[in-house]
Amino acid sequence: IDVAGGDDIPRKNGPGVLKCDLLVINKTDLAPHVGVDLARMETEAAAARRGKPMALTNCRKSEGIDAVADRIMADTLFR
Repeated sequence: IDVAGGDDIPRKNGPGVLKCDLLVINKTDLAPHVGVDLARMETEAAAARRGKPMALTNCRKSEGIDAVADRIMADTLFR
């Protein structure tokens, strides 16, 4: 999901948040510019997902990308 879409996305409990194998919250750098409380968004997403994996990323600065790649490799190559 995209931070610029709003911090209410996790509260909506849509299938994209609940059913995906790895929830990626991208564009974390935009949070202060679009009025999003990133900590709240992360907490609510974690609660909605009940322990299922998630990652926060800022692709522009390559932040969090390694965690996403590592998770994909672990889930696909080493199962």
